[in-house]
Amino acid sequence: MRKWTLHVQSNFRLLIVRLGAMGDVLHALPAVTALRQAHPVWTIDWVIEPTWRHLLTAANGHSVEPLSSEQPLVNRLVLAPVKTWARSPLSRSTFGEISALRKDLKHGGYDAVLDLQGAVRSAMIGRVADPPRLIGESSPREWAARWIFSERVATCGRHVIEQDVELGAAVAGDPLSLAQPLLPIDPAAEAWCDELFNPFAGQPAALLNPGAGWGAKRWPPERYGAVARELARQGFRVLINAGPGEIALASEIANHSGGTAAPVICSLPQLIALTRRVALAIGGDTGPLHLACALSRPVVGIYGPTDPARNGPFGTRFRVLRSPLSQRDHSRRHEPESGLLTITPEAVLAAVPEVLTPEPAP
Repeated sequence: MRKWTLHVQSNFRLLIVRLGAMGDVLHALPAVTALRQAHPVWTIDWVIEPTWRHLLTAANGHSVEPLSSEQPLVNRLVLAPVKTWARSPLSRSTFGEISALRKDLKHGGYDAVLDLQGAVRSAMIGRVADPPRLIGESSPREWAARWIFSERVATCGRHVIEQDVELGAAVAGDPLSLAQPLLPIDPAAEAWCDELFNPFAGQPAALLNPGAGWGAKRWPPERYGAVARELARQGFRVLINAGPGEIALASEIANHSGGTAAPVICSLPQLIALTRRVALAIGGDTGPLHLACALSRPVVGIYGPTDPARNGPFGTRFRVLRSPLSQRDHSRRHEPESGLLTITPEAVLAAVPEVLTPEPAP
């Protein structure tokens, strides 16, 4: 494979394709942050689903300055509502939006496209940009995607973050170091969070993230309630993240906590601001837990059918609890996986002081 050295090309234009979901976008951030730090004058744009745009920008109906605290990583976002298109693939609006995206990307003049999703859909979006180089993994998540890439990178890392960094290094042929992700700071969300925290200023906050993409990954609410009661007894202010569709779940945990934990319903920018302030995050394999890792918060991960070696906490102080009985299985089952049910509240509470104790200096 030809080795590319592009350090001096100040006008280099790179397009990232990582459409979603929340945890996957967060896993891609360290690689793109490393590219931004290594090549600060590059133009880096990103194709993303609208749902997750606030992981990259604080813009919400108003313009923000690229490469500022409100949009620290990318020059421009290209929104691709692919899930909406899939629901109405033959509609006039879908055809119109896809045509507009195709025109936008072709006019982007990109020198390379980096596909960090590894799906046929994302690879086709990259191909539409008509770049000289379309870079993807040699063993992508959807095997057929590899035939769309013009450059295929064999990755060695076990964790998806490590794999993405290897892919990022292929863009310019230079080694990249793992970088702490850059996430936007939304002034309105920060003000909202200041008001939320004012009543318990000085008290450490613990954030429970009980939701998950499917039921097999979801630890029982009564166990979260037991953890919340003990953390409150230890002096924590316990908050429960109630994401979309999770209000009933958060309320159930609050009831099991005896009123010691409070549900918080918030937008994605507000969740970023909230997570920045907490002393501890606890949850399963879910986007908000990966957000806590991206923001260097201490994390206790409660894992069942997914592999923490590939998708677990990364880049922060963490402890993962997972039963040896658990097998990797992405079946969308409703009931909690049997190995997950062997993890007790006592085990989770025992892990808390481990992640809150700073590592000794070398």
